[in-house]
Amino acid sequence: MVNVLRLTDVSYVRDRRPILDGVSWSVDESERWVILGPNGAGKSTLLKLATSADHPTRGSVEVLGEQLGKVDVFELRNRIGFVASATARRIPPTETVRDIVLTAAYSVEGRWNEEYDELDVRQADRVLAEWDLGHLADRIFATLSDGERKRTLIARAVMTDPEMLLLDEPSASLDLGARERLLQMLSGFASSPASPAMVMVTHHVEEIPPGFTHVLLLRDGRIQAAGPVADTLTAENLEATFGMPFDLTVSGGRYAAVARP
Repeated sequence: MVNVLRLTDVSYVRDRRPILDGVSWSVDESERWVILGPNGAGKSTLLKLATSADHPTRGSVEVLGEQLGKVDVFELRNRIGFVASATARRIPPTETVRDIVLTAAYSVEGRWNEEYDELDVRQADRVLAEWDLGHLADRIFATLSDGERKRTLIARAVMTDPEMLLLDEPSASLDLGARERLLQMLSGFASSPASPAMVMVTHHVEEIPPGFTHVLLLRDGRIQAAGPVADTLTAENLEATFGMPFDLTVSGGRYAAVARP
């Protein structure tokens, strides 16, 4: 196993408030992790460190074998796929779906004067087809549904064959149909041995796609539990994480949690 992400005794403090506190955690190249926890638990901050967008207050963060603080982060970020709601706000609304995916090759968010060869175009069209977006290639981004926009951003993130894919609440704001379609596609992608290591933040156990292998439970910036999903995602660990008792069920690889009366 090869680590693509390793945090060692990491703390992150802002305005004298500890957001992460003594976190040690690692992700191997074949693993697909889900991070669960209440608002303010530190989930998005973990992803921020994993993308090299920030540095820890204390401790060590290694991303793709490079230690933050000792590496050119701009080169490192080219090896990471990242999807968050903020990404959509930076996309020019008049950009076409194909161009949004294509511009990932230059790490820019709008066509300008770049030149793309036939190989780039074929790669973009292949990725669009994989995420069921081929028929939307010439559509303007602003005209897409929320589900189509989310899939477009994921297609953009995997365009350059990243070594790690980070997803910050990819199914947030989606209706039931769009959410289930996206989760099915994420499940298929996660189940492929050719896919990179994956880390996905979510608030809901119902949004864990089959094929994800591990779960990290965070509360108040500390790890409550971490390990294989089948062993770690328990009613007891959910209660410790969210501060209330749950009935937890699993069917067909999908989980559901309901507060216990």
